[in-house]
Amino acid sequence: MNQSPHADIPSAPDDTTRPAVRLSELRLADFRNYDSLALRFTRSFVVFVGDNGAGKTNLLEAISLLTPGRGLRRATYQDVARKGGSGGFSVRAGIVSHGVETAIATKMMPDPTGASARSVRIDETAARSADELLDLLRILWLTPAMDGLFTGPAGDRRRFLDRMVLAVDPTHGRRAADYERAMRSRNRLLSDNRLDEAWLSGIEAQMAELGIAMALARSELVGMLTGMIARTGAGSPFPSAGLDLTSGYDGLDLARPSADVEDEARTRLRAARYGDRAAGRTLEGAHRAELSVTHLAKAMPAALSSTGEQKALLIGLVLAHARLVAAMSSLPPLLLLDEIAAHLDPGRRAALFDLIAELGVQAFMTGTDASLFAALGDRAQIMEVADGNVRPAAATMSAPPEDLP
Repeated sequence: MNQSPHADIPSAPDDTTRPAVRLSELRLADFRNYDSLALRFTRSFVVFVGDNGAGKTNLLEAISLLTPGRGLRRATYQDVARKGGSGGFSVRAGIVSHGVETAIATKMMPDPTGASARSVRIDETAARSADELLDLLRILWLTPAMDGLFTGPAGDRRRFLDRMVLAVDPTHGRRAADYERAMRSRNRLLSDNRLDEAWLSGIEAQMAELGIAMALARSELVGMLTGMIARTGAGSPFPSAGLDLTSGYDGLDLARPSADVEDEARTRLRAARYGDRAAGRTLEGAHRAELSVTHLAKAMPAALSSTGEQKALLIGLVLAHARLVAAMSSLPPLLLLDEIAAHLDPGRRAALFDLIAELGVQAFMTGTDASLFAALGDRAQIMEVADGNVRPAAATMSAPPEDLP
């Protein structure tokens, strides 16, 4: 069994400026390349260093599952479960929020039919859904896979936008899931030429209500984020992003009363049935929204900016969103930053660390070389990751891990 001692660094005292919301402990079982792992976190900055493929990103992924959804890799739960393990996995954590300690756990265990579902427990009580985790913490992340966000398909930017909305509006995820389910039902009815008026009208009414609510939530988020960027972007080493959102409802004025907008969206869906059936998909709606990003200082679309500028724009956008989440929810978010320092020059790395410290959040970062994080000094808890083991970089501890609460 691969086990790791609690990752306290004995020679250094605990962080005296702890974030209002922080992860204090993490315990994994049969998760990716970890059969068993227990860690304790004592700093605002936690850095995992090790070779590529050692399992650093797996640790961030485990933390990302402490929020609704499939985590930062969007992997299936079967893929997350350790090969050769029990067939399931568990992630347990200790959360300290404004001085109150809470134990949370999420796990998946396939049933005899092979089906699988993720369960969540909060202080040993079963949660009705993973959405309840948003009452305790908000988690934001930035990974190398997101480097192509501005040049990739519109669907990637919609998912990015919806994750941002979810961090300030916990009901958004359920709306989006229900909308997608209703749209699939409508597409199937049209494809099968089952034009039952009552059935289709009911589905279209649901799609109109949910879709307009999604469009309004996205629009509100973009407006608030634009304001936050305007207030805090000046003088930042990371360029300010300009944001523009199209709702997916061409020409529909969202500023009108919601009931009127929903009626028009529903009428449009009814009128579009034959066109949508011919196309094999629904051609208008919240699922067609598009987020456009520009480099404000250069008045240039982000997609045409250099690779380095795109990375800097994305970092600045994530930092502005973190400020907004903290202001809107009173829950300073956890930041998961995978390989964040590799492509930044030393000055920008140091500036990034200082900006994160100013946010008052806990940040988990990964890298192949501890020297990339030298500017953090004793603010960071550095841990070495190798072969399914995690140990403090400053010392090797042979004591077995303590049981987590």
